[in-house]
Amino acid sequence: MATLLDTLLLMKPADDTSVSKAKQSDLLLFASQLSVMLSSGVVISDAVESITSETPPGAFQDILFDLSEHLLSGESFSTALSAYPKVFSPMFISTIQASEASGRMPEMLEVLQKYIEGEVETKKQIKSALIYPAIMLVMAIIATTTLLFFVLPKFTKIYESRGQALPKLTQMLVSLSNLFRNFKSASIILIVLIIMAGGIYYAVTTPRGRRIIDWFKIHTPVLGTMFTDTIMTRSTRIMATTLNTGVTLFEALQIVKTSCDNQYFGQFWQETSDKVESGFQLSEAMKTAVNSDLISPAIIQMIKAGEKGGNLGYVCDRISDFYDKKLKTSIKNVTSMIEPLMIIIMGSIIGTIAIALLLPIFRISTIIAR
Repeated sequence: MATLLDTLLLMKPADDTSVSKAKQSDLLLFASQLSVMLSSGVVISDAVESITSETPPGAFQDILFDLSEHLLSGESFSTALSAYPKVFSPMFISTIQASEASGRMPEMLEVLQKYIEGEVETKKQIKSALIYPAIMLVMAIIATTTLLFFVLPKFTKIYESRGQALPKLTQMLVSLSNLFRNFKSASIILIVLIIMAGGIYYAVTTPRGRRIIDWFKIHTPVLGTMFTDTIMTRSTRIMATTLNTGVTLFEALQIVKTSCDNQYFGQFWQETSDKVESGFQLSEAMKTAVNSDLISPAIIQMIKAGEKGGNLGYVCDRISDFYDKKLKTSIKNVTSMIEPLMIIIMGSIIGTIAIALLLPIFRISTIIAR
């Protein structure tokens, strides 16, 4: 009699090469369901097979089909996950590897669930903070385009018909309007912009380019604080949950390291992990590691107190709460900075165009009278 997986495989698309992405909501539901089923004593291959049958058709179901095949062929879960690096992050795979070694996969899946929930919530906060500035930017573009391409040309015709010279500012804007309205010049500008965008994109994908971008992320005033708080919230949350589920400190640091998408923080956690492996206390390793200036001395003191008291997991949990609150404050600060900045930029652009239109109007009655 055919198994459920056999039936599902008949429905599976022949081409798996296009399956490479999944939503975070899919990962969150997958980790949650798998944790509950494993806690109930279900074998992992049967659990993944059952989740696959309940997943709506799409890219993520195709991934689960393939995971089921790998598990039935005898591969470990982490090895099966590593076939999809664009879907399952190094941190996700490292956490599963640690759980396979410790035999605490249900607990570690809960760690991943909390981690993904935190990431989703953080992204929601940042997106909601940027909605108002984004709307203002769109309105500014629409207003500027309307003034340059529709209003300004009509005024220009009035002056040209009267043989009057335009003010310098108005002449500049008319020239800019004509430049963009001309198909040939507009095409050249567009091609140049595409080439520049492609060059910038290529540059930031190189190790050196990524390092430069990462440096600006954490050193830019106001924005740097938000990025730093985001990374520290994630890192301390992972460390707290992994330590509280019985994972060794070294394994916890390995997972934290893979969760960092910033090279400077990645180097810090890598060296901290190496020093801990060599016998250093965590607080001493953090204090002497490269880029240790990214970590507040007060945080290191709290870590040291947690080590002495034997409650490092609890202390990391409290630090995570602290950085989470600090992150919310940082997002509010960024929002409060962006809003007036957008108003100033919009006012400057639209105000300049308005002045360019109003300057000739001051003389329009004289022109018409002639």
